[in-house]
Amino acid sequence: MNNQPDRLIIASRESRLAMWQAEHVRAALQQLYPRCAVSILGMTTRGDQILDRTLSKVGGKGLFIKELESALIDRRADLAVHSMKDVPVDMGPEFALAATLEREDPRDAFVSRSYADLASLPRDAVVGTSSLRRESQIRRRYPHLLVRALRGNLDTRLRKLDAGEYDAIVLAAAGLKRLGMAGRIRAILAPSELLPAVGQGALAIETLAARSDLHGWLAPLNHAETEVCVRAERMVSRVLGGSCSVPLAAYAEVEGNQLRLRALVASPDGCHMAESESSGALDAAETLADSLARRLLDGGARGILDALEL
Repeated sequence: MNNQPDRLIIASRESRLAMWQAEHVRAALQQLYPRCAVSILGMTTRGDQILDRTLSKVGGKGLFIKELESALIDRRADLAVHSMKDVPVDMGPEFALAATLEREDPRDAFVSRSYADLASLPRDAVVGTSSLRRESQIRRRYPHLLVRALRGNLDTRLRKLDAGEYDAIVLAAAGLKRLGMAGRIRAILAPSELLPAVGQGALAIETLAARSDLHGWLAPLNHAETEVCVRAERMVSRVLGGSCSVPLAAYAEVEGNQLRLRALVASPDGCHMAESESSGALDAAETLADSLARRLLDGGARGILDALEL
């Protein structure tokens, strides 16, 4: 291939999981371009620094990417690697998602020292999660459990569980598997029990929109099936105004030549929930998602969202 890159810098958060993700991308790039020097610029974001409040109260998941985007603008880095679920659906026009990598397990994982799954937890058992999406669904299905906020990186969350601060915690299965910690998983939660977050399990590579050279170099890393699923999920979130303050879930999967899409919006206490699903052609994924999101709005989601804004 002509005009191959000779040097690329990846911006990444410095958590162990984020660095694993950046190393994963670096290895893929070096396999594609053996003569390219690929390095990682580790950074601490505001989302990493603020651990005493939930994301919905301190500015949302965009807090995990702003510093990395600044590095792109300043040309200190060429690309940034994110967990897709941390990437706001409305990005600035100066940025672009240049590639969506093949998805790991998109489901949530139940982790506990003493219990096998959510259904096994006794009344008033304490479940830790950082996500309103998880909280609302757990409260709806298991109203006898106590859900408590849990912030920090993966190792910090596991340490708090092991210290006895929680009876169980719920985490993304993908992070545990990527770090070789699948043995900590007591149960994988099916989407029918806990619908995943938009983009969960997928990695995103962000660049400046103007860097057309990078877009060509990164294109081989894009996984078409994952990309179409994530685009559909992100469209649902965009129509519904999804953020960390909205308990929203959307999950798409390819079944044959069809896309199956499920989504829900809930009140944080789980008392009110609007949910729907639809299937359609892969090449009409975003149209399908737009239609499903508007059906959710008409089916009760609008009232839930209006109440959240009060």
